[in-house]
Amino acid sequence: MRSGLPIRLCRLFTLSTLISLINAFYIPGFSIRSYVDDEPIPLQVNKVYSDRSQLQYAYYDLPFVCPPTGKKHAGYPSGKSISLNLGEVLRGDRIMTSDYDLVMGQDQECQYLCSHTTDRPGVKRARQLIEEGYVAEWIVDNLPGATSFVTVDRTHKYYAAGFKIGYKEFSPVTGKQKYYINNHITLVIRYRKAPGRAGNRGGKVIVGFEVYTKSIEAAHRDSTGCPQEIHSDNKGMEMYIAPNNTKLASQYPSSSYLPEEDDVDDGTTLEIPYTYSVYFREDDTIEWSRRWDMYFNNQEDSNVIHWLAIINSLVISSLLTVIVVMVINRTYRQVHGRDGAGDDGKLLLKRRKPTSGTKSPRLREKAPAGLLEQAGDAEHDEDLSSDEEYIEDITGWKLVHGDIFRAPPYAGYLAPLIGSGMQLVFMATGLLVLSCFGILNPSFRGGFVSVGVGLFVFAGIISGYFSFRLYKTFGGMNWRKNTLMTALLFPGLLFTTIFILNLFVWAQASSTALPFSTLVGLIALMLLIQLPLVYVGSWYGFHQSQSYEHPTKTNSVARPIPEQAWYTQNMYAALIAGFVPFAVVFIELLFVFRSLWQDKSGYYYVFGFLSIVSLVGILTVVEVTIVATYIMLCQENYNWWWQSVFIGGGSSFWIFLYCIVFYYTKLNIHGFISGLLFFSYSFLACTVYGLLTGTVGFLTAYAFVRRIYGAIKAD
Repeated sequence: MRSGLPIRLCRLFTLSTLISLINAFYIPGFSIRSYVDDEPIPLQVNKVYSDRSQLQYAYYDLPFVCPPTGKKHAGYPSGKSISLNLGEVLRGDRIMTSDYDLVMGQDQECQYLCSHTTDRPGVKRARQLIEEGYVAEWIVDNLPGATSFVTVDRTHKYYAAGFKIGYKEFSPVTGKQKYYINNHITLVIRYRKAPGRAGNRGGKVIVGFEVYTKSIEAAHRDSTGCPQEIHSDNKGMEMYIAPNNTKLASQYPSSSYLPEEDDVDDGTTLEIPYTYSVYFREDDTIEWSRRWDMYFNNQEDSNVIHWLAIINSLVISSLLTVIVVMVINRTYRQVHGRDGAGDDGKLLLKRRKPTSGTKSPRLREKAPAGLLEQAGDAEHDEDLSSDEEYIEDITGWKLVHGDIFRAPPYAGYLAPLIGSGMQLVFMATGLLVLSCFGILNPSFRGGFVSVGVGLFVFAGIISGYFSFRLYKTFGGMNWRKNTLMTALLFPGLLFTTIFILNLFVWAQASSTALPFSTLVGLIALMLLIQLPLVYVGSWYGFHQSQSYEHPTKTNSVARPIPEQAWYTQNMYAALIAGFVPFAVVFIELLFVFRSLWQDKSGYYYVFGFLSIVSLVGILTVVEVTIVATYIMLCQENYNWWWQSVFIGGGSSFWIFLYCIVFYYTKLNIHGFISGLLFFSYSFLACTVYGLLTGTVGFLTAYAFVRRIYGAIKAD
């Protein structure tokens, strides 16, 4: 067994090396779209979002931007909603066609869009969004408009998705904040010759979409509405309407101080002119298949930290592997050696009856030697002492062989949860595999969530089968009730929580809120697809398979459990054991958190590294569960069913604690709703992760217990 350890570690290292080679490989799209000269290119607007808030807003819902006119551009009327997949809806996308005219190869120095009139509430709304650092997302050829940056040494250029809708600065005169709207947008479309036959016919492909913003005042414009000096330093378009002092004076007649901001709409408006420029630039340095690399270049320096995370996880896992090997070795010697087993592997629990009248064969005290004792009594005492020592060895996990497979309390809830956990295991495995091979990538917007939901739903047949077979093992026969519990318990709790959170977001008119039609669709997905699949799996488990067979019989009377050490009790054991898998994954979690919460303009793409850390993390959960279960059994505690789930999922507590620390130390999120969304979604994610790893822990403990008790035969 020890000789196989280096081979396993070598295989694991080889696997990690192969996966790391594809960590940057991805499929940038499913088809190449080429354009010929003078062909219109559609520009789509999506939403505005901020790293300081969890609330997103549809771009055309903003009260200070040009609304769509309905005119056709590139064959589509402006303001038309683009069909979205489930993942796009869940991430708050609201993609619509726009009035911007882009024609391949035709530069436009300045093009007038509209002059939009907004009132005081609209100006106030713009100032709020600028204060919170909101950026807008536009899309051309499936590429998000990006702000271009250059590294400090000026050797790299990289993109950050989105562009700021405005900026603020202090007035040198008053010392107060002034807010400016970016009302002139410069679009730079980078292209190259299309590959293959399309390129021979003059086709071109877009390899970059850069957005440069500028704020230009409403004055000094020509007859077309464009600024007279578009490239010079212009005064910015300030989002400010002077307060109505006359109205304020009448409102506060006895006050010597009048407020500077008037929130009451008195009909005063501000006119904002919007213009844009378009430039097409050929760039042969960027391959179409690598055009998304520009959004990732700023993350290349973190590769060293990723490798550090892998080394950290491998070291911890290797130490645990040594401990597990020692546990298995000891168990093997106890079963097949003299420590409590006969030559045929039969566990001998029957004790020899002593010849004297003492009642305790284990703690029999020797009487003082008398003159009437026979000479053979000394030899008898020697045999009895050897027998007592032999019986003393039969302690710990062997003594609970008659209770080890006793059905746990609340077994009707355990089986459905393990079934849902099997769904999560299948979903997570599928997502990591598809991501490593590049099928799920940033160009497939919303694909990660959409495919994840699809995998979870269609894994219902696996969930139903395993859930009912476990339920049947516990002695349950009402398979229809178990089917409903499996299909609705965990998904229903998730949906109910999301629905309640959605009510808060609805009140903020945010695009983060799920539309009513999407909620109905999720319910239909759960009731019309997942429930029948779980039913099919349960039916097959009921009619075509047997319950799991156990190697030992369960006693009719439960054995009393002795007092347990504090570190083996449910809560403490789960927290102590859960810290080890958390230590394996916490470095990689930092990058995931940054992409999800801190830098929303970036994309998490190193799924090769994530897969390695995840595999080592799961291996750590397996090993921790084996060690913790063995310690518990050695203390004659046979309530391992639920405990294995808690131990396997114990790391979710530490991850949630890590979320709290990350929120207060790294994020700058403001507002009650944003904080509520952060902690609620973090709790849901940790719950999902906890059930997934808890299921892995349960399966590990079940296999371990069946294995060690299957190696002995108890009389």
